[in-house]
Amino acid sequence: MTRLVRPDAVLVQAVIAGALSFAHMHDLAEAAGQDGWKAWAYPVSVDLLLVAAWHRLRSLRDAGEPSRSAWSWFAVALAASLGANVATAGLLDLRDVPDWLRILVAGWPALAFLGGTLLVHRPTTASAPDPEPEPVVERETEPGGQSAPVPALPSPAPTVTAPPALVAHAQKIAAEHRTRTGSDIDTETLRTRLSVPHSLAEAIAAQLA
Repeated sequence: MTRLVRPDAVLVQAVIAGALSFAHMHDLAEAAGQDGWKAWAYPVSVDLLLVAAWHRLRSLRDAGEPSRSAWSWFAVALAASLGANVATAGLLDLRDVPDWLRILVAGWPALAFLGGTLLVHRPTTASAPDPEPEPVVERETEPGGQSAPVPALPSPAPTVTAPPALVAHAQKIAAEHRTRTGSDIDTETLRTRLSVPHSLAEAIAAQLA
């Protein structure tokens, strides 16, 4: 059985409100001398600044940073959208738009560009990394109640691990040396034959013992 798709009332209301607001801003821009594609670009610019300001506002709020600048640009975009809706309600004669409104509409692209640039390129303050805890060194108490500093113990040297193939080759060299000389091979001779560092030769010799 096919389920009927029930429309969401909130979504339908949002689409209707957005379409009406878009049309009002288009009509106001066209009445203010922005004809052709410019009249359609004006409401797109207002809505994009509104969305960008709201997105930046949420990002700053989640990061625990001041969001006054984002609120300011959100208020500017909201005033532009709301002002266009009110202006087209019969309060202004769209056939004879006042000069101050023509100036506001003509100057909006520069204002929207400035606001969008500041919202997008304003860096978020990165939190400083926590400092590493310093090693605690206990102090011994000297006679008389005074504590004497105890030097920190040096960290142990890293353990050197010899590859199994190198150990097997060293066993052949040690066996050959024992057959030829009758004694076990020493570390320095083993290091020379293998051409390895002294620490690695010691690790191999320990495995041969």
